Amino acid sequence: MKNSEIKGLSVTELKEKVASEKETLRKMQFAHQVSAIENPMKIKETRKLIARLKTELTAKELQK
Repeated sequence: MKNSEIKGLSVTELKEKVASEKETLRKMQFAHQVSAIENPMKIKETRKLIARLKTELTAKELQK
């Protein structure tokens, strides 16, 4: 997801997206602990996406 797409989301959409990405990250980490996943860089990418979503969420909440 690109930054321009993230900026276009509303506060509620951002909260929903953060929650779903956190769940995805949790599942990937569990799968990676059980047996190595095919692309472990996806874990890093997901963490960074969550950080970008949270950053934009905080910025939008501070604007109000």
